[in-house]
Amino acid sequence: MLDVRCGIIGGTGVDEIEGLTNREEIEVTTPFGAPSSPIIVGELMGVNVAFLPRHGEGHVLLPSEINFKANVFAFKKIGVDLILSVSAVGSLKENIKPLNIVLPDQFFDRTKNRASTFFGNGIVVHVNFADPVCPSLRNIVYNVCKELEIEVVNGGTYICIEGPHFSSRAESEFYRTFGLDIIGMTNLPEAKLAREAEICYSTIALVTDYDCWHEDHTEVDIEMVFKNLKRNSANAKKIIKNAVQKIPEKRTCKCRKALENAIITRDDLIPDSIKKKLQPIIGNYLK
Repeated sequence: MLDVRCGIIGGTGVDEIEGLTNREEIEVTTPFGAPSSPIIVGELMGVNVAFLPRHGEGHVLLPSEINFKANVFAFKKIGVDLILSVSAVGSLKENIKPLNIVLPDQFFDRTKNRASTFFGNGIVVHVNFADPVCPSLRNIVYNVCKELEIEVVNGGTYICIEGPHFSSRAESEFYRTFGLDIIGMTNLPEAKLAREAEICYSTIALVTDYDCWHEDHTEVDIEMVFKNLKRNSANAKKIIKNAVQKIPEKRTCKCRKALENAIITRDDLIPDSIKKKLQPIIGNYLK
């Protein structure tokens, strides 16, 4: 298998990456079950990448059914240390328009039924999540957008709801009172797990609609969503192809040491079964 550092998680509308050479499908086993699909490994613009459609092949998984822990763990296991995540979102602000691309730097969690940590069962870990998006990786993506002259909003807060239903008008207006920018269903706990795995994480959010708060767009029409998504997905793929070429050989961001001083449980008290299970994540910190 190719030596892979860069992982790409495709969302709605981005369930494949054209231009991959030396393409290979690999089945990755994890202690948390199977990832959404086999991971596709190949070369993109001369860079080794791993691609995973988060909703599975053919889009068969609801947001709540995605095995986020298996997806992130599988990437960690094969050597990925950076993830570019592509997601469809709705806009909660007038100035963030359908067909815009947003690079959020914050998340607000409104999910209900999702496992959001690898830890527990004998190991207590508290990672810093104040800045959930890797600033270095997001900056690479932003500069690529500017070079390609793609309209982009740099920064903003992504609220992640449970789904699969879109928001009621009351919910949409409520989120707007908090000054939130975009709304989606998939980037949490994905971002939290990436941080625990010491993987840099950045989102390319594709705006498809105004949610349901806008007076001229009082409903989220799925036909409109997919029409806009198709146009935006082409830009997302251009961004990815250019961004992977700019990834530095060595990381200098804090993401790479997210677990440093974060493991609270004394080493000799961590069960051997947990040490073995989580070795790809905590192995560097075990005595």
